[in-house]
Amino acid sequence: MSWNIENLGASKSDSAIQFMATVLKDFDIVAIQEVVANESGPKAVAALVDELNRKGANWNYVVSKPTEGTAYKTERYAFLWKSNKVTQLKAWLDNHYVEEIQREPYFCTFQYQKKTFTLVNFHAKTKKQQPETEIKYFKFFPELYPQLNLVFLGDFNCPQQHTVFNPLKQKGYLPVFTGQKTSLRQKCIEGDCLASEYDNIFIQKGTFSVVSKNVILFFNTFSSFHQARTISDHVPIWVELSVQKVKK
Repeated sequence: MSWNIENLGASKSDSAIQFMATVLKDFDIVAIQEVVANESGPKAVAALVDELNRKGANWNYVVSKPTEGTAYKTERYAFLWKSNKVTQLKAWLDNHYVEEIQREPYFCTFQYQKKTFTLVNFHAKTKKQQPETEIKYFKFFPELYPQLNLVFLGDFNCPQQHTVFNPLKQKGYLPVFTGQKTSLRQKCIEGDCLASEYDNIFIQKGTFSVVSKNVILFFNTFSSFHQARTISDHVPIWVELSVQKVKK
């Protein structure tokens, strides 16, 4: 699962953390964007994992250092995983393009049944700031890490049909979702509560295949859309993958 949990930090109530844990508990690995850069961010992630551990499975987690962007834009990423399903091997903020990418992506390598794969967790700058000027550098990562089985995921603030993704697609990295909006409107319009096709997961054809996928329209749980937006302004996206052929 990938979820941009808006401003995950001190602003989240205990009941909000409990709700998030209910949403996340059935998944094996979770990538989170927009963890607050100050100390309240890691504390909120720890509280979330503590709540998950009350729900019948053992969870572990890692939180990145703050990204290298300006103080106004800097934030953290997090990965959460069930320790009986996968083993986490290494996590790092990529430093190849810290000058060009405002919030450099957070890589994390996992092992599943002797096979390894690396999730590339990313939160692009806003649409007004032209996120394609950052995303264009992603085409270089397969060559920078030729030994890794990369999966790109997160909030790209840019729809997958944008031409900036073409070089990645030409390298065989295809979007799991097409035509799926993931960000929330300020208000629902005639029952339509989703705004833009921003969040996605890119997997390499031939390395992985999609078993199932979906988004979680968590706002339907709330009687008030305004209340739902206190959790996040994005819905979580998820995919179940089958490992076809990976580099060891």
